[in-house]
Amino acid sequence: MLSAARNRWKSAASGRIFQVRGERLDPVISKPIISEPVISKPMKKIGVAGIGNMGWPMAARLVAAGFDVAAFDTASGRAQEFCEKCGGAAAMTAAEAASGADAVITILPTSKHVAEVCEQMRGSLRPGAFVIEMSSGIPSVTRDIARRFKADGVVMIDAPVSGGLARARTGELAIMVGAEKSELERAEPVLRAMGTAITHVGSVGAGQAMKALNNLVSAGGFLIGIEALLIGQRFGLDPALMVDVLNASTGVNNSTQKKFKQFVLSRQFDSGFGLDLMVKDLSIALEVGSDTATPAPFAHLCRQMWADALERLGPGQDHTAVAKFSEQLAKTELRGQ
Repeated sequence: MLSAARNRWKSAASGRIFQVRGERLDPVISKPIISEPVISKPMKKIGVAGIGNMGWPMAARLVAAGFDVAAFDTASGRAQEFCEKCGGAAAMTAAEAASGADAVITILPTSKHVAEVCEQMRGSLRPGAFVIEMSSGIPSVTRDIARRFKADGVVMIDAPVSGGLARARTGELAIMVGAEKSELERAEPVLRAMGTAITHVGSVGAGQAMKALNNLVSAGGFLIGIEALLIGQRFGLDPALMVDVLNASTGVNNSTQKKFKQFVLSRQFDSGFGLDLMVKDLSIALEVGSDTATPAPFAHLCRQMWADALERLGPGQDHTAVAKFSEQLAKTELRGQ
């Protein structure tokens, strides 16, 4: 029964009296009910799992920005070396890096490594903590891990990066984020320490899909550019001069600007991103294509050429060394004059 005068309702079943407050029914008690707003504290303590080629400079940017960083790496002594040179605290295990952390960043070679580390962290992450997956991983695997974390009250977002070692060192990475908007807002101060171009591309997993497709475009541009240089050199053009012309023309791309002279014509082949990792990312891009039933014949050919290069050149090669594969096919070595 509802009393309009007193705005109260009595339950016939229990006899309890309730106060009507908007759309809520609150039991009448001696003190008024006050709904306290939930205030999220800024993230301060950050675990980093993976102090590799990219993880090292990214973690260093977090330390420089004033975050309390706990670094973990499976390579013996790697985390300790990082802390001695850059600051932070070394964690002996992934669970230790996660203990008491507001967020843990994973930046690891494959989704398999990420799944193993995340399983080790479960039980150490407090409810409300974030896992920021920044590896170039498989979207479907990341979504599965995120569902398991959600059951623990832990939020997982994905935020893979582009820009290479140079931009990792300066904190100017491009970061593609898969998350709810409110989750991105919470994590953004952490991401801002590592990147300047932060783009929300969808829900968890979308960032990794975007990263793989970005690398597909990059890989295709690299290969076609190298083939153009080989054709031009055999015709009689200077490859270094060709790069200058391409950079002033419509053929310009990231490879013509930042890779051909720096790593190919110089014969250095040491950009810091492995050939095997590029093949992995291209495989992920094609998996996304398969999942969406999208015909992509040129993408398949591109991936096949990179995979063939990996098989012929062997392990441990930088991704820019794929130019050697094209040179072998053409029986011509590029040379800058």
